Amino acid sequence: MYSFKLADSPDEHAQIHALNYRAFVEEIPQHQPNPQRLHVDRFHEENVYAISLAGDRVVGMLAIRGRRPFSLDAKLPDLDAHLPSGHHPCEVRLLSIEREHRAGAVLPGLLSVLWEHAAEQGFDCAVISGTTRQLKLYTHMGFVPFGPLVGSPDAPYQPMLITREAFRSHARSLAPAIRGELVNLLPGPVPIHADVAMAFHRPPESHRSDTFLRELSDLRTELRALVRANHVAILLGSGTLANDCVAAQLSRLGHGLVLSNGEFGERLANHAVRMHLDHSVLRSEWGQAFDLRLLTTHIESARAPVEWMWVVACETSCGVLNDLDTLRTLCASRGIKLCVDAVSAIGAIPLDLSEAHLASGSSGKGLGAFPGLALVFHRDPIAPSLSLPRYLDLGLYATDEVPFTQSSNLVGALRVAVSRPRRFEEVAALGAWLRVRLRSMGLELIGAQPAPHVVTIALPPSLRSDELAGTLEHAGFLLAWASNYLLARNWIQIAIMGETNRAHLSALLRTLRQTQVGTAGGVGWAELR
Repeated sequence: MYSFKLADSPDEHAQIHALNYRAFVEEIPQHQPNPQRLHVDRFHEENVYAISLAGDRVVGMLAIRGRRPFSLDAKLPDLDAHLPSGHHPCEVRLLSIEREHRAGAVLPGLLSVLWEHAAEQGFDCAVISGTTRQLKLYTHMGFVPFGPLVGSPDAPYQPMLITREAFRSHARSLAPAIRGELVNLLPGPVPIHADVAMAFHRPPESHRSDTFLRELSDLRTELRALVRANHVAILLGSGTLANDCVAAQLSRLGHGLVLSNGEFGERLANHAVRMHLDHSVLRSEWGQAFDLRLLTTHIESARAPVEWMWVVACETSCGVLNDLDTLRTLCASRGIKLCVDAVSAIGAIPLDLSEAHLASGSSGKGLGAFPGLALVFHRDPIAPSLSLPRYLDLGLYATDEVPFTQSSNLVGALRVAVSRPRRFEEVAALGAWLRVRLRSMGLELIGAQPAPHVVTIALPPSLRSDELAGTLEHAGFLLAWASNYLLARNWIQIAIMGETNRAHLSALLRTLRQTQVGTAGGVGWAELR
C-alpha cells in the first residue's frame, strides 16, 4: 500500500532531490550530471511537494508552486490567453515516479494530495507540462492540452490545464487507484501488523509443550501489566465468551446492576438474563453519559443490596467512553464489585483494571491481533466451582496448566501484538483531528464522551448509510455500517485500531469530500479542500 502526504522532513527532501536526478538527468536529459547525483530544483524554496511513500521510501513526487512567473511563462509568453478567466491558477511540476511504481496508483494519489493543498491555498486550476509519452493518462485524469509543444526535441512536453470542476468529475473513477488495497477502518477485525501476522503463521505447537507454556505465561504477564490487573485467564473464543464467563461468576453473587447506554450495554443485560442473574438495568440514552445522581438514587432504592455493577468501558456502538473512574469511586464507597466489558477498550486507550472485580477483553480490536482469544481479568483469586459449566469456570484457568485446547498461533500473534509499543497519545490525537474535520463537513457525530478510537457518524435522511459505505468501499475504505443497530439508525463508524495512521484517514477525508452524495446537516460538503 502507498501512502501520500506533503513532504515535511529533511530526509524526504533529500530523497526528492535524488529522485529528481534520476528522472531529469539520467532518464530525461534536461540537466547536466553531477557527482552528488542530486538535482535541486531552482524553485525548490517555493515548491510544495506531494510525495508517495512505500514504507519510508519516496517512490513518487510532484511539486506545486503558485508564484508567478511560472516556468511555463518563459516557454509560452501568452500563457494567460490560454487560461480560463476568473480563475486563480497554480503550476504543477516535476512529476517523477520510480519505474517499478508506474502502474497507475501513484499519480492519482499525488494529484489528490496536491489538489487538496491547492484548494486550501485558494487555487482553482492548475497548469502542467505533460510528457508526450503520457498524454492519454493525463487526459483520462481530466487535463486538457493547450498551445504548442515546449521543451526540446529530446524532451518534448505538452502544456495542459485542469480545473477544480474537471478534477472533481474525474475523482470518482480515480479513487480506487489511489489505494493499492482496501484500508480497514473497522472496529474488528482490525489491520494487522506484519510482525503479528508472521507470528501467527508459525507452525502450530501442542498446548502441552514447554515452549507454548512459557509463551502463554509471558503473555499473561504482559497483559496484566498493560491494564494493571492481578490475574488473567486466556480462553479460545471471542469477547462474547469472555462476558459469558463474567456472567457465570456473577451468578455466584446476589443482586446486581447493569448499566446500558448503547448496543453493547444491552448485550450485557442479555448476558444477565440468559445466566438468570438477579439484576436490574439502568439505561441512559444511547451515547449519553450516566447521570450520577440517578445512579446513586437507583442503588439506594434497589429492592436488594447491590453487590455488583456491570458496565461497558467503550460503548462501541456510539463511539463513547463511560466514566470508569467515577464508577470505580462510587462502587468502592459502597462495597459494590465493579465489572467491566473492556473488549473495545483494551489496547486502544490507557486502562486501569486493578480495582475491577472482573473485566472482559479480546485479542482483536485495540490489541491489534487476530480475533479468537477471550480474556477475563480478575482482581481476586478464583476457585473452581462445580456449579458452573467447565468451559466457563474461571477457576480451572487459575493454575499453570492449560485446561482446554489452545491455539499456539493465536497466542503467539497476541504476544507480539501486546509487546509492541502502545499508541495511546497518537490515537487520541488522530481521533480529535478526525472529529474536527468531520464536523467541518457538517456531519453529526454521536457521543457525549467520545472515544478517541471509534467515531460514529449519524447521517442525515438524504444519505443512506449502506449506499455511502458502498461508495467508500469502492474507493478503497472499509467502514462499519452493516450491523442491525447501525442500519436502523443510519449510522456509519470509523475505527482507529490496529495499523491505522493519518495517511489513511487523510485519504478517507479526501474521498468523502470528492464524493458528491448530498449535503450533511444542511451544509454543503466541501470538495477537495
